[in-house]
Amino acid sequence: MASSLSFTSHLVNFPISDPKLTNKNPTFQSLKLPLPSIHCGIRELRQRIDTIKNIQKVTEAMKLVAAAKIRRAQEAVISTRPFAETLVDMLYNITQQLQFEDVDIPLTEIRPVKKVALVVIAGERGLCGGFNNGIFKKAEARMAELTNLGIGYTLISVGKKSNAYFRRRKGEFVDRFVEGESFPTAKEAQVIADDVFSLFISEEVDKVELLYTKFVSLIKSDPLIHTLLPLTSKGEVFDVNGRSVDVDEDEFFRLTTKRGKLTVVRDHLRVKKGEFLPNLGFEQDPAQILDALMPLYLNSQILRALQESFASELAARMNAMSSATDNAVELRRDLSIAYNRERQAKITGEILEIVAGADALT
Repeated sequence: MASSLSFTSHLVNFPISDPKLTNKNPTFQSLKLPLPSIHCGIRELRQRIDTIKNIQKVTEAMKLVAAAKIRRAQEAVISTRPFAETLVDMLYNITQQLQFEDVDIPLTEIRPVKKVALVVIAGERGLCGGFNNGIFKKAEARMAELTNLGIGYTLISVGKKSNAYFRRRKGEFVDRFVEGESFPTAKEAQVIADDVFSLFISEEVDKVELLYTKFVSLIKSDPLIHTLLPLTSKGEVFDVNGRSVDVDEDEFFRLTTKRGKLTVVRDHLRVKKGEFLPNLGFEQDPAQILDALMPLYLNSQILRALQESFASELAARMNAMSSATDNAVELRRDLSIAYNRERQAKITGEILEIVAGADALT
């Protein structure tokens, strides 16, 4: 009498605990034991592998797009920095020469601070790691600090992510929402400068601060607060903690390929600062000169902050997409190992069933 027999195969992972064996055989060194447990069928594993493969293509493409854009962005940052820093030095020297003359300089007027305007510059898009959260935390900390000091504040939000963040917050008064463009321009900076100028001149606010992310390198960016108005008397650009945000030497990054892979080459660019004569002679009225330089100062400082923030956003997105691509590769490898094991177990089980059936017939 023939009896029906069925077999079920189970694949058991035996971890190698002997360190001598792993040191002698290099094959065991490349294995990461134990592998993560993945409980799926063969069809589900194949679908997950295809999904991860598509996600990897998207993240790699976004990484390459950010890497292509960051070259132009950092060129704009490095070319703007010397002009902005030299303009601040020039304004400082001019105001020093005119401090004993009867000249009205409204943007350098220091008065008791009762209200502060915070210009918060964030990104236009997401998928850039903790870039936007970093500047939002900086803004939240500054608003809490001003509230504890009994000083009022108003907000000027720049960027789609910043606008969406402050629109969701109830009780925060936002003076203006500014939508950014694909690349920071002087026109966009002029819109913000006009609003800041009118708030300060009308004495609605007594101080204006820029909150943006400074571009340091491709892997580092620092959220900081820069006092825009009144114009500092130190001749340099300082944050609220008294630290200079100017740089004497810029790191210039060139993206190139080496053996088929994207690599970064660092160059250093030394920034030379000019010196001004102690005694300046003015052919025109000093008030006219300052009236022409002050709007240029506002526009240049805001444009510089926009460009720094944009370059930092691209660098953060490139790093985030690079990490996402690496994670996709690792997850795809683990899924492929699990798929091969499930497939091998199924084939082994079918062979055992065939052998058992043949033995039962004989």
